[in-house]
Amino acid sequence: MRAEAVSDLVPYAATAREQVVRAIEGALRVDEHAAVRAAAAIALADTKAVEALPALLLAVEDVDPYVRQMAITALGEIGDMRATGRLRRALSDERPEVRFQAVIAFPRVCAQQADAIEAVMQATHDDDPLVCHIALRMFEELGESGGELPPLGMERARALLGHASPLVRAAAAVVTARFGDPVGHPVLAEIVGGKLHGVDHEDEAAAIELCGELGLAASRSALERRAFGLKLGFGRDPLRWHARVALARMGHERAIREILSELGAWDRHRRTLAVAAAGRARLSAARAAIAAMRGDERKADQGAVEEALAVLASEVDA
Repeated sequence: MRAEAVSDLVPYAATAREQVVRAIEGALRVDEHAAVRAAAAIALADTKAVEALPALLLAVEDVDPYVRQMAITALGEIGDMRATGRLRRALSDERPEVRFQAVIAFPRVCAQQADAIEAVMQATHDDDPLVCHIALRMFEELGESGGELPPLGMERARALLGHASPLVRAAAAVVTARFGDPVGHPVLAEIVGGKLHGVDHEDEAAAIELCGELGLAASRSALERRAFGLKLGFGRDPLRWHARVALARMGHERAIREILSELGAWDRHRRTLAVAAAGRARLSAARAAIAAMRGDERKADQGAVEEALAVLASEVDA
């Protein structure tokens, strides 16, 4: 109940910030139960409570590993560079779960991108595959913020395509492909075809998306199987939406036809998914139907509508 109460306080920070932050910080410092302290760390992140920085820095040494992780996560979310020194030390912590969270948090508080790149690069050599994997994901984040992946980062990502862990190989393939290097395309096709096991769900979804974006013909039959399943509807894939979008991006007639058809579905949720799919697949034929939903929350989620229309407009401008 106390953990839920801490979480429920967050919306009230807009009108009573001082009292809310003080209460949450107190829970982080003194509550006897780890679940409450962890909830408090998350709540301080949600409120961007820079004034609670000292309490969060202390919580990085909490006796409970999950509280330590959430404290580091909060420091990264708040993004105050005063946490740089503590997070730098956490990068070499003997506990892999602490290193994992530090790899995510450190680049977000670091003032110099060169320092962030160096830290992430070092983490790609970590003995723990999970730490190495998240370091690759952070390379992606750093590359997106700067427009391109640093040359040393791309070189390291290429090398990790041969890593013993499929988790790491998949992330390396996504990173290299996303920044224009085709060396990992065969690994993407393996992921989409289900031949590489133990892959992170987000990386699998990204691989499917990239195959569509890049028009990888080698992945077409696997995408069809994932998008449309087997006869009589058996074998439905949890990433079938992503596969259908990828196929539509490649000009697949059935995938395009189904997405356009579902823009007129009776169910609002299905219409919203179709709007998002049409935008992601760059289906200019869907523009008028999506524009007709604008301003009417009953027809589709308006965030999805505006996002799809913006993408389609940019395609026309290009």
